[in-house]
Amino acid sequence: MARSAYTLRWAIGTVGMMSAVLGIPSASAQSAGVAKPLPLLPLPATITTTPGVVRVVTGTTIAVPPGDAEAASAAQLLIARVTTTRGITLQVANADATIRFVRDRTITGPEAYRLDVTGGGIRIAAASRSGFVYGAMTLAQLLSPDQAFGKPVTVAGVSISDAPRFAWRGLMVDVARHFQPLPALYQIVEQMAAVKLNTLHLHLTDDQGWRFEVKRYPKLTEIGAYRTPPSTGGAAPTTRVGGFYTQTQLRALMRYAAERGITIVPEIDLPGHAQALVAAYPELGVLGDRPAVSHDWGINPYLLNPGPKGVAFVEAVLDELISVFPGSYVHLGGDEAIKDQWQRSPQVQAQMASLNIKTENGLQSWLIDTFGRYLASKGRRLIGWDEILEGGLPPSASVMSWRGEKGAVDAANAGHDVVLSPDPMLYLDNLQSDRADEPPGRLKVQTLAAIYAYDPMPKGIDPARAKHVLGAQANAWSEYLVTPYQVQHALFPRAAALAETTWSSAPRDFSSFSKRLAPQVARWRRGGIEVADSAFAVGYTLQGSRGDALRTGKVTVTLATQVPVGTIRYTLDGSAPTARSAAYATPLIVAPGVTIKAAAFDAEGIATAKVRDFATSRTALLSRTPSDLVACPGRSFGLRMPMTADAETNGPTVHIGVFDTCSVYPAAPLDVAGGFTVDVARIARNFGLAHDTADVRQHFRVTPYGELLVSLGCRDTSGRAPGKDAPPTKVLASFPLPDPATAPTRMTFSATLPRMTGDHDLCFQFTSPAEGPNYAPLSVQLTERR
Repeated sequence: MARSAYTLRWAIGTVGMMSAVLGIPSASAQSAGVAKPLPLLPLPATITTTPGVVRVVTGTTIAVPPGDAEAASAAQLLIARVTTTRGITLQVANADATIRFVRDRTITGPEAYRLDVTGGGIRIAAASRSGFVYGAMTLAQLLSPDQAFGKPVTVAGVSISDAPRFAWRGLMVDVARHFQPLPALYQIVEQMAAVKLNTLHLHLTDDQGWRFEVKRYPKLTEIGAYRTPPSTGGAAPTTRVGGFYTQTQLRALMRYAAERGITIVPEIDLPGHAQALVAAYPELGVLGDRPAVSHDWGINPYLLNPGPKGVAFVEAVLDELISVFPGSYVHLGGDEAIKDQWQRSPQVQAQMASLNIKTENGLQSWLIDTFGRYLASKGRRLIGWDEILEGGLPPSASVMSWRGEKGAVDAANAGHDVVLSPDPMLYLDNLQSDRADEPPGRLKVQTLAAIYAYDPMPKGIDPARAKHVLGAQANAWSEYLVTPYQVQHALFPRAAALAETTWSSAPRDFSSFSKRLAPQVARWRRGGIEVADSAFAVGYTLQGSRGDALRTGKVTVTLATQVPVGTIRYTLDGSAPTARSAAYATPLIVAPGVTIKAAAFDAEGIATAKVRDFATSRTALLSRTPSDLVACPGRSFGLRMPMTADAETNGPTVHIGVFDTCSVYPAAPLDVAGGFTVDVARIARNFGLAHDTADVRQHFRVTPYGELLVSLGCRDTSGRAPGKDAPPTKVLASFPLPDPATAPTRMTFSATLPRMTGDHDLCFQFTSPAEGPNYAPLSVQLTERR
């Protein structure tokens, strides 16, 4: 069911409940000297305080019903989790145990549980494996409420009855664009379970790689699992990048996930995003050619052949896929399948005529319906991205809505099950802040608060059809997430926001959530997970222009964090701030040359994030990084890209506009600065733009490889000045770009600047050919006028 039949009893008015939710001891707990109870995440359906306490130490015992394998498995998960997050070791015993798992078939709902802590011990009751697992995860949180790792913990009396709001609470990991090693997937599964997420969607195939072993078609992994990196100039790279998972490996991962209440939904993307498939088996393509496995991100033209061979191939793949993954759903993509190859194929057009199909979208709908009926004959259900609505949605299909919410609304109102996964709200490859220390990704910042605010029940769905909303899923596409570190940084802690919105029906309270998140972040880190601190880190905003600060000798800076947790404390002497450092209250006014260091500290004096610096030296005020540069008028930056497409280190990044290579140094103080030095990176231009190719702006070049033009002001995309009253652009410097075949990928250019009054925008425009590599500034440093 889309929504649990469990009735929420949100006792918002009870003192006991609020004390537990906010982590504040009740009066009875305080008088008993009990440690502060742990704020739980996600919030349970009901939670009330009860008399009594239980002290848990190394050696505390657990009992399970004789012969109950599911309860025994959950008990072992509890032991492992508490060892990791608290540093104490529990053990199974058959009598007089402090912690007891109890099979209770009166508890309704496939994931429901009840947890009671009384003076007589701790009792976890459930009717299912998942209920036992989630009860164990909640108890693990109660047993790790603070930083006292390795020490006993006293748990106050509490009664929790819990069940989820939605049945689908998911994360998508894209292993096709950048292959992720198996241990990294195991880590993600483990930490999803900690916050009651229950669906891991694996994007197993795309233009850039085929990751699922198909025994009947071995070339899919022999050829399709590997590609060469894109060129940044010179000879094409020959190193192979990629990998695949054997069926044996995936079965083991599936079993591991199932023990933790998690279903793995595999995705084989078709009929588009099929270049790796066609590279392996050209006869399964449309026009008979054999492309290389793609290294270009975006939309490529290669499609599955929709004829009998193509259908038989997919059905054979599905047979092997469902033998590995026992879950109800199989994802068949359906997204971004531009139909040009079908349009240009006489055979495909003849097939459409024989089927009386009028459009290529209708042909895709026929294919989806064919595979949906095949899966149904095997007891499975098809789900696809919302493009499968185009041409008519087959009765057998469910929809994962990514292009906003309209697809979900239309499909649900038509009686189809849907999962909400809208871009950009739930796209975790978007950056978490605009700070320069964020890893590569898309530049639409999606903060922790924004994800927490998203409601997976969209407006426009008929209340009678609300049952068709299965839940929500956040996606981590991996064009720019190369390493497990980067994937984890994108997922955590934002996954906790999704966990709460999909599990809990309680009213949203971001302040409460932020406080309850901190202990979970500590648990994740103890489990070896990289957790982004972006939401808790101090950000700096300069008031006024940098030129004003240099002219007046006063730098005014405001400090803030995204989340309302802790007190910001700072230093001005270069030392790292502590919980005893000065508390920030009003904007800081300092003389140029001071370095501000700041972090927020919680009520217990623990820093919520790493210390961030803000340098106010005259050199620093005259410097701009890619995060400080802006797009030229009429254009936009869309991506923060690494120097190389498959870089495995968090090195320098640049901001790129896909359709034009133009950046602005805003408000350069030309009365203060007498010159500039720009550090330039040459990077791969590996974008699959499909029908948007015509939007790439070509610039006339006057040297063989183009130039870097530095001008006063910019022109917009039409070539006109940005406004009727704006002065015409004036070229201040022009630098021929070197031959990409022989020159290094980093280069530096310097020139003088004219003396002018006040601040002026400086435009950095590259005129390199669109068919070659891309260029972008890594930094721009102005030098003071002498």
